[in-house]
Amino acid sequence: MNFDRVKEKLEILADAAKYDVSCSSSGGSRKNKIGGLGDSSASGICHTYTEDGRCVSLLKILLTNHCIYDCAYCVSRSSNDIKRAAFTVEEVVDLTINFYRRNYIEGLFLSSGIFKNADTTMERLVRVAKKLRLEENFNGYIHLKSIPGASDILMQEAALYADRLSINIEIPTESGLKLLAPEKNRADMLNPMKYIQGGITQYKEEKKIFRKVPKFAPAGQSTQMIVGATNENDLQIIKVADHFYKNYSLKRVYYSGYVPVLEDNRLPALTTAVPMLRENRLYQSDWLMRFYGFKADEILDPHMPFLDLEVDPKLSWALRHLDQFPVNLQTADYQMILRIPGIGVKTAKKIVSARRFQVLTIENLQKLGAAVNRAKYFIDFNAGNVFLRHLTDLNLKKLLVSGSSSKFQDQFSQQLTLF
Repeated sequence: MNFDRVKEKLEILADAAKYDVSCSSSGGSRKNKIGGLGDSSASGICHTYTEDGRCVSLLKILLTNHCIYDCAYCVSRSSNDIKRAAFTVEEVVDLTINFYRRNYIEGLFLSSGIFKNADTTMERLVRVAKKLRLEENFNGYIHLKSIPGASDILMQEAALYADRLSINIEIPTESGLKLLAPEKNRADMLNPMKYIQGGITQYKEEKKIFRKVPKFAPAGQSTQMIVGATNENDLQIIKVADHFYKNYSLKRVYYSGYVPVLEDNRLPALTTAVPMLRENRLYQSDWLMRFYGFKADEILDPHMPFLDLEVDPKLSWALRHLDQFPVNLQTADYQMILRIPGIGVKTAKKIVSARRFQVLTIENLQKLGAAVNRAKYFIDFNAGNVFLRHLTDLNLKKLLVSGSSSKFQDQFSQQLTLF
């Protein structure tokens, strides 16, 4: 192996992979065996935080940055004058195993540009996963990017050897995709997703009948949308996400603020700031749909198609529906408690449990983990609440904003809070 050349390839292809944010995982349960290497039974793998707070690492690379497509938003577009490189299957396998043994990584995230055609590219991605599993006995986490237009046979194989599969729909609307990537077809993206969804459903049904069934994408599938490259509004974006959650059973939809890297009259100017705050508000809206019982049409409507950048979406909803408040913590149902600004899922469950044994006060609420600086304006305690006099105040939003601190005041902040 030419180590200098492999190092050069790694620098090029790791840098090209950094724009894909859909690399975290949950739900994998591929445990190690005697004589094997690695274990993906952890709840998440990548350079991110898992549900239990651990930070874990992942080798995140492209197989190649050669691509037959000329998508306006992509740094690897065929017309872009950049250094090109491609790993062999054996090089990716060797890198993964050697990095794992040195405790650099806990798994592999492998994507690729498309060379020749979809099946040729997907076949090489599958060969990497298959070689790791069968020849190297590697039981660590593997996340493969599905290639749009890949055959069902290859998707079947990919799901047998990878823990998670993902295919990026890239631009939220079909019209936006046609504008920036006219060579691509939305149907080519949706068909592999539908096939994987069907395979996961079949696996779950067979698991009920048979004791041993080959794992089929045990960590599910995800997708990513670029935000800000085209003129879609936030309502369109969260409706697309809601559609994928309901009809494709996706684990996650990721939102990636467009990073201006190329000059093109179809794209925002190179001086345009990355919409990080908008991206964060979309993630918050996503959380509301997945865990808080909100519908897309409740978060936004055609008369208000963009998210409020001053306050989070749940607080924005509450300010537009003051007739739903105040909420009495002793009698309100769980779903309504979830809609109180400053109260999350864990705190709501604690409230429902604790109120059976005592009458809750604002001090109790703080101990249970609520963000009292927001919640206190929307709650009716049995003993009364002096802050309710502000509920009908026309300046309530200003009062809430002035009483909250935000990480976004730091323009160099790299980690954005969800709630």
